[in-house]
Amino acid sequence: MDAFTWNELEQRPPVDLLRHLGVELRAGSKVRLWPKQNGDIMDLALAGKVATIEAIEQDYENRIHLAVVVDDDPGKDFGHLRQIGHRFFFSLDEVEPMILPDNISQR
Repeated sequence: MDAFTWNELEQRPPVDLLRHLGVELRAGSKVRLWPKQNGDIMDLALAGKVATIEAIEQDYENRIHLAVVVDDDPGKDFGHLRQIGHRFFFSLDEVEPMILPDNISQR
């Protein structure tokens, strides 16, 4: 990546808020994790878990990734410190807001 590309990335405004399934999501919002079917063993272990969004990240291709900390992880404090193994990334199609407008699960 050249210097121009890095500068372009640094000039992007952070994503503080987005709307998913009619619900506004931001850092601190609760979601239920539904990893893709072809995921790895960690995805299987995290399926159905409730997590808290720690950050909303946007990559170079404008894809949104939610950095989450699993609520029942005994080491979740490390996740909030952005430590490896306690902070996980999911796309929007892999999460369900805990509070839906019609209170009906999308899964």
